[in-house]
Amino acid sequence: MARRMLLIAACALAMLMVVAGPASAQELTETETLQLNLDVVFYMVAIVLVFFMQAGFAMIESGLTRSKNAANIMMKNISDMTFGVLAYFLVGFGLMYGLSAGGFIGTDTFALMPGSYSDGLTAPITEGGSIPLGVDFMYQAVFCATAATIVSGAVAGRMKFSGYIVMSVAMTALIYPMVGHWQWGGGWLSQLGYIDFAGSSIVHMTGGVAALTVAAVLGPRKGKFGPDGKPRVIPGHNAPMVALGTFILFFGWFGFNGGSVLAADGVAVAPVLLTTALAGCAGGAASTTYTWIRFKKPDLSMTCNGILAGLVGITAGPDLVGPIGAVGVGLVAGVLVVLSVQAVDRLGIDDAVGAFSVHAVCGVLGCWWLAFYGNGVGLFTGNGFPQVWIQVVGTVAITAFVAAASAIVAFGLKAAGMLRVSDEEELEGLDIHEHGMYGYPELALGAQVYPAGPVTSPTGEVVSPAEPKPKVLQDS
Repeated sequence: MARRMLLIAACALAMLMVVAGPASAQELTETETLQLNLDVVFYMVAIVLVFFMQAGFAMIESGLTRSKNAANIMMKNISDMTFGVLAYFLVGFGLMYGLSAGGFIGTDTFALMPGSYSDGLTAPITEGGSIPLGVDFMYQAVFCATAATIVSGAVAGRMKFSGYIVMSVAMTALIYPMVGHWQWGGGWLSQLGYIDFAGSSIVHMTGGVAALTVAAVLGPRKGKFGPDGKPRVIPGHNAPMVALGTFILFFGWFGFNGGSVLAADGVAVAPVLLTTALAGCAGGAASTTYTWIRFKKPDLSMTCNGILAGLVGITAGPDLVGPIGAVGVGLVAGVLVVLSVQAVDRLGIDDAVGAFSVHAVCGVLGCWWLAFYGNGVGLFTGNGFPQVWIQVVGTVAITAFVAAASAIVAFGLKAAGMLRVSDEEELEGLDIHEHGMYGYPELALGAQVYPAGPVTSPTGEVVSPAEPKPKVLQDS
């Protein structure tokens, strides 16, 4: 009897697949089916590229800060992805793309459950077909993690890991999704006519403003400012790591901007990749030249930040600005980021990696640049003043909301004693106190510990005698 019931159930399922499968497939022509599959593959490639940007952020942030906090930086970037994607899955995606409440916030499709955005299986992205919802979610999720991880570099060296996790979840579950809903979720900014193609403001400015706000509440690292209030340079520990991270981010940015075309359309994607490359290169060239003239030496860290500044600047309108406009915004961003880093220092705020200057300041630049030079929409290219006003309103609104929301979280963490580590922990390094390990154990404990005892040659001669274990390096 049980075998017969199982056979009947199997036949029913097979009939359902035969009937339901062709019915949905018959709605698409062969050409449409092929295009849909190409679009899905295109999304997947873009997801991989943007996902890999997380490694770039980890390299840059670690390289620009002290070696005694290297493992802590890595943990923060890993946690932005692990905790962040889960928070975005459970709450953020619904707030960003669910049924809009007054154009300000989504109200359904939480945990990808059926809602106004989808039927639970597909996302209404392309004409003639639907992108699988899981693919679309992952593309949105890696963008969300990018916005969150911008904060980690700015607060390096003194923020409690537990408090950072709370901040990261707040960014991915609430702050970024709400801003994203205003524009990409069909909210009030979208209805106003605001333009941000791939996230100069939605992603980068959001992360940069949150970074500065939390850094301001947190306070500077010990020794960053002298008794006279003048800023001191705290050198990063690994310049090659900074350069590697920059190359990784540049590489991933082709998925960040190119993927935002949202279709495997070569004619549309090619100019976006071109303007992205030109802006990044122009930003790096401008920073190199400016620091060479201003400080008599070309500065590697500023050059790397200049490249990123140019990339952030073009992200609002890589489809509209054009090649000459892309070079222009890159040149301006490459100089502006250096000036901004100095200005933030003069304000007495310790942004350890220049996150605000790269992502927020140059994010605003990108959105405003589009309002002046975007083909068909800019002040000088066909649309007059209205787009300028719209872009200003959008960037101001996003800045105000993100600053207020992140300040509430930061002050809440401070009141709960979860914001800043103790002076001793900061001095000795977050790696050992927060994670029970050293990022570079040989450097911290002494090379003779690996292996313990004297090191001998094959002939038995003592090459390096054992020495007493030194104290933890205070200034590494």
